[in-house]
Amino acid sequence: MKPDRVTARIAGALFIAATVASLLSTAFLNPVLNGSDYLAATFAHQDRVIVGAFFVLIAAFASASIAISLYPVLRRHAEGLALGAACFRVMEGVLYLVSAIAALLLVTLSQEFAKAGGPTSPYIQTIGTLLRALRDQTSLTGVLAFYLGALMYYFIFFRSGLIPRWLSAWGIAGVTLGLVAGVLVLFRVFGYMSSPHIVLNLPIGINEIVLAVWLILMGFNAAPVAPSPEARPHATIPGR
Repeated sequence: MKPDRVTARIAGALFIAATVASLLSTAFLNPVLNGSDYLAATFAHQDRVIVGAFFVLIAAFASASIAISLYPVLRRHAEGLALGAACFRVMEGVLYLVSAIAALLLVTLSQEFAKAGGPTSPYIQTIGTLLRALRDQTSLTGVLAFYLGALMYYFIFFRSGLIPRWLSAWGIAGVTLGLVAGVLVLFRVFGYMSSPHIVLNLPIGINEIVLAVWLILMGFNAAPVAPSPEARPHATIPGR
């Protein structure tokens, strides 16, 4: 099997792993951590929070691995953009890792909350607020890093023809919508994982699953267009 075919299948599997793990982590964590009485809920559902954090870790490693696995192919067409995509998606993975640690620390804090009994002390309440904010903000910043990294590799896909242009154009449009949604959340126009945020992220979410299936079944196009000038070797001048 050709190396590029193997790379395509690995990347496709990683896309699926990252998407599924992200959805599962949201399903496990958000109902527990988004309520006003989140410390009591976390103590009552510790196993659920731990499983959710585990899925965040899977999403972190899968997300960071996607652009790294694609880099050897993408660098032939735009080395700078390929490196940028890899850096942003590694950054995404690191931020998700911090988010998972914050969720696990909330489990420990909830145990202290339960031991204290009675009214919550300001000390515990403040730490809980900070940990939940850390989890939310690192998740949002990680998603913003994803948008920037994805925009770079979708642009390479579109320019090189490694995948069908309708698929890469869909990716660019979906990432743009998601990036707009992320900025609006950052400026508190609406909340993280609110209905508008989810709706604006649906196009890129569906696109990444379609891309994953395409890469696994079809791989990269056999005859992409010529690489960009930055990826071509410098021509030699006759006589020198």
